Amino acid sequence: MSRIAVALMAAALLVYLAVAIWLAVMFFAVGTAVSIGMGVALAVLAPLGGWALIREMVFGLQADRLGRILDAEGGMPEAETDLTPSGRLRPDDADPLIARYTAAAESERDDWRARYRLGVVQDAAGRRKDARASIRESIRLSRR
Repeated sequence: MSRIAVALMAAALLVYLAVAIWLAVMFFAVGTAVSIGMGVALAVLAPLGGWALIREMVFGLQADRLGRILDAEGGMPEAETDLTPSGRLRPDDADPLIARYTAAAESERDDWRARYRLGVVQDAAGRRKDARASIRESIRLSRR
């Protein structure tokens, strides 16, 4: 299902870029200072937005691939405590678990699996920024 969503996003991105570039050309054709400014903005911002979206899609696909590998190996972290109704770790339980998985990731610095597990636990604790950084590091380590 996620691959279908990625394909749909890629198709929508192509349509968006085509329309944005077409509009930029139309703005340039008008020839006024305001329309040229808008054309330049579209010509710069549309590809920049496309690059950011592609980067996020690649991150998602790579993270998904590593998650499937780790899950197939039986290495995904199990929920050791009760979760909130939204599926998050309870705040009192999160810090000890994160500390334990951080220590494991630090002791095995070259193991992408340990870093990925840390990212999963951080995400379950609601620490999205830290989780994304850990998973990005696991992706980098998996390429070695």
